[in-house]
Amino acid sequence: MMSRSYTNLLDLAAGNFAALGPSGGGRRRSGSFGMKRMPRVMTVPGPLSDLDDDDDDEQAATSSVASDVPSSAVGERIIVVANQLPVVARRRPDGRGWVFSWDEDSLLLRLRDGVPDEMEVFFVGSLRADVPPAEQDEVSQTLIDGFRCAPVFLSPELNERFYHHFCKGYLWPLFHYMLPFAAQLSPTTEAAPSSDGGRFDRSAWEAYVLANKHFYEKVVEVINPEDDYIWVHDYHLMALPTFLRRRFNRLRIGFFLHSPFPSSEIYRTLPVREEVLRTLLNCDLIGFHTFDYARHFLSCCSRMLGLEYQSKRGYIGLEYFGRTVGIKIMPMGIHMGQLQSVLRLPEQEQKVAELRQRFEGKTVFLGVDDTDIFKGINLKLLAFETMLRMHPKWQGRAVLVQIANPPRGKGKELETIQAEIRVTCERINRDFGRTGYSPVVFIDRNVPSVERLAYYTIAECVVVTAVRDGMNLTPYEYIVCRQGIPGSESAPEVSGPKKSMLVVSEFIGCSPSLSGAIRVNPWNIETTAEALNEAISVSEQEKQLRHGKHYRYVSTHDVAYWSRSFVQDLERACKDHFRKPCWGIGLGFGFRVVALDPHFSKLNLDTIVMSYERAKSRAILLDYDGTLVPQASINKEPSAEIVSIINTLCSDSNNIVFIVSGRSRDSLGSMFASCPKLGLAAEHGYFLRWTRDEEWQTITRTPDFGWMQMAEPVMNLYTEATDGSYIETKETALVWHHQDADPGFGSSQAKEMLDHLESVLANEPVAVKSGQFIVEVKPQGVSKGLVAEKILTLMKEKGQQADFVLCIDPDPIIELEDDLATSVSSIDISDEPPKFGNRRDEGS
Repeated sequence: MMSRSYTNLLDLAAGNFAALGPSGGGRRRSGSFGMKRMPRVMTVPGPLSDLDDDDDDEQAATSSVASDVPSSAVGERIIVVANQLPVVARRRPDGRGWVFSWDEDSLLLRLRDGVPDEMEVFFVGSLRADVPPAEQDEVSQTLIDGFRCAPVFLSPELNERFYHHFCKGYLWPLFHYMLPFAAQLSPTTEAAPSSDGGRFDRSAWEAYVLANKHFYEKVVEVINPEDDYIWVHDYHLMALPTFLRRRFNRLRIGFFLHSPFPSSEIYRTLPVREEVLRTLLNCDLIGFHTFDYARHFLSCCSRMLGLEYQSKRGYIGLEYFGRTVGIKIMPMGIHMGQLQSVLRLPEQEQKVAELRQRFEGKTVFLGVDDTDIFKGINLKLLAFETMLRMHPKWQGRAVLVQIANPPRGKGKELETIQAEIRVTCERINRDFGRTGYSPVVFIDRNVPSVERLAYYTIAECVVVTAVRDGMNLTPYEYIVCRQGIPGSESAPEVSGPKKSMLVVSEFIGCSPSLSGAIRVNPWNIETTAEALNEAISVSEQEKQLRHGKHYRYVSTHDVAYWSRSFVQDLERACKDHFRKPCWGIGLGFGFRVVALDPHFSKLNLDTIVMSYERAKSRAILLDYDGTLVPQASINKEPSAEIVSIINTLCSDSNNIVFIVSGRSRDSLGSMFASCPKLGLAAEHGYFLRWTRDEEWQTITRTPDFGWMQMAEPVMNLYTEATDGSYIETKETALVWHHQDADPGFGSSQAKEMLDHLESVLANEPVAVKSGQFIVEVKPQGVSKGLVAEKILTLMKEKGQQADFVLCIDPDPIIELEDDLATSVSSIDISDEPPKFGNRRDEGS
């Protein structure tokens, strides 16, 4: 049975939630969002070209959907989908119509510089303006024609629930490591939603899914699925990949997260944690700023979905139902050209000269931060205050200029922090200030680019003390400004060497890239204070060396480099899209595409039935755990219904039915004592019995089992060290289970044990293998493939050569000899990521 959290997408598509009002502010509908019902069943097996849905004509036609919006001349295009378009919308002065312009400060706009010249860039996102429904069609057409942008219009109420309540009020704090201890304000209250973090609100989650569906619908309007790439940005649109993948199974989708990704201990508190992971895994490439963020994501996939990643030739990939989902680690850069163009402006040089005169004789520290609960502004002020106390020589000489951009959210904690900042500034200026000298210059307003870059230019050191930040490009901008423009009067030293110093928090995304910066733990006030003193006390030569190292990195790893690298990896990740057949299966956020080997052929139910009825001699080989009983079931006894079905199959004289299992012969014998004609192959086929009344036989020569005395002490060592693990002792094998241990530690111990046992048993006639949550040691030459060969050979010797063979097993397709491979078909019925073999059902 599926929990409600797994069916949200389906319920939402069917309109089973409280009304929020349709997009654009139309009239409400009782008990519905006013959306068309989406098909509920997505379990059609087969190649993509065969995917049809008899219950929905629209689904049957999805592979032929094409955009009415003309694409580039050569066909390839990348559609960049973000919460907001890189466009500024303003009302005309007379109130008639709109004026649009590019947002020159948007880095999404600048990613075009890294896209190949022959590839068109098209944007999908919302506008930062409230466009009346009557004007939306005209605005859409204007933006498509003039800007290659398709706007998404959300009703004010939906946008409030989607953006302010779920994105900013819940996801943003959680992804910045803030647990939701308190409830959010009710959306019906007049107060703005808090950005301090609140408990999970299912109605806000439903609004999030609905908003993502509106973005999906806009993408569908403009997409050419055969030629286009989709690049989705940030946590606002994490549900979008599943909507797209359900509609276009072969669509090439990339996703980049611009915020941190929390550790598994934080992320696991998200009630829809598995849904979010699964929808991200419907992408082909997932990008993160740092390895830490990627490592946390991979850890979550391992602990919550049982997926392990592999690194191959420098690329990290997750195997997910036959598809390889690439993991990209690439910090974002700045746009050099845009910064340099501002530095060349005449008013820029005037502002620099003005600031130099104002702070003449002073050493300027600079902080540029958004006002929110994670930027650590007050920690910076406290560190600066401590430095002045610990190093009195800087009193009267050092100045901290703190630019605090106005907050984009509200909340009690934010208000408390703002009050603390004001109190700290006043105290520092009161204790250390004097006539003509204020140690702290606090600027809490929107600062124009010209003024901000002028402050960068005259600052001796930039200080970033955020306690958690996704990337933070302030240090990059500072380095470029300190380098200056050759021939410009605003350069720090017109003809001399350039220098700069950085004190940065170790908890921000750009920190690993700035190897010459002084990294600090902002919570340690005294250590940060010493770092501030060190930054302005080091020699001029060291400042120049650190600056040169940083500038070489920043100038070569700009936003164009970042986007070019991502697009190239996305192309590489999608190169096999049109080569593999696949299935689209699953409901809601459990939907996924199962990619198969190109040589794999699916079994057709009608063909099986027809072949079964026509056959004169049939062999039916069934696994037990995961086939006849669920893998996770506590009660492993077969149900009465299963026993009845098996006896019915066995009652047909043309059938030879076997249970082929890793279980012991005593276990299988007792569970199927009421099936007299059932054949049993225990311990992966080492023991074989054709009927209940016959004696057990072995299919290989009985070896010496003295190796068990060597293997068991090794296994005991790991069992004692791994809580939740245990050893299963069989007659011919030893199995170490760790499914109840910590996922990460259990997996690590299993790999270590595998190497240890292979070393200890190198000269013994045994095979050491790892499986799903197990490490097994068993005699060589024992496998399900061998027992299948034995059964089929004996049937042939008895004059009952099988003309119908059916194997059902949740594990990888059983290994058969080449001469038997064409006569055996295998059905994989597991719900785990399948590993399909290169077998055909030609002889079924």
